[in-house]
Amino acid sequence: MSLTFELDPAMTPALRDGVLTLWTDVSNAGGAVGHVPPVTCEDVRPGLIRHLTAMAEGRMRLLVGHDGQGRVAATAFFAFNTHNPLMAHWVWLYTLMVHPRHQGAGSGRALLAAAADAARGFAGIDAVRLTCRGGLGLEHFYGSCGYQEVGRVPGAIRVGPGDDRDDITMLLTL
Repeated sequence: MSLTFELDPAMTPALRDGVLTLWTDVSNAGGAVGHVPPVTCEDVRPGLIRHLTAMAEGRMRLLVGHDGQGRVAATAFFAFNTHNPLMAHWVWLYTLMVHPRHQGAGSGRALLAAAADAARGFAGIDAVRLTCRGGLGLEHFYGSCGYQEVGRVPGAIRVGPGDDRDDITMLLTL
């Protein structure tokens, strides 16, 4: 099932709840999106509120993918470097998620392609950066989508006691 993507959708209660449910489901499936399972919507809500606040302040934009039934099935949040004008020519891509029921069918590649297309439309943006958690092979997936590994901090992410992972920075030049 292919997804349809929309940049900057109106933030309705249904969309907000859909993103919250997606983030919770992805986290509980082991997705590297800031949490370690098990989590509840209440565990995830503070992160979503931070993203929504940044969106309201113009520091972040949302790309959302819907499935054929209108459910939120994927997201990518663009964070602009409003704090440093010397870095205003690239954006961060945060909280990239594809619902587990859509994984393995090209939805992740479609999300990354839609994100790159959206970023190309942002005035003055030349590149997209993202970080990923080591130990899951995500850097290979992003690499196959055109991203290049440009940095790695060994053991920077502590998933649990004795389980430290690398924090890997990837770059896509537009």
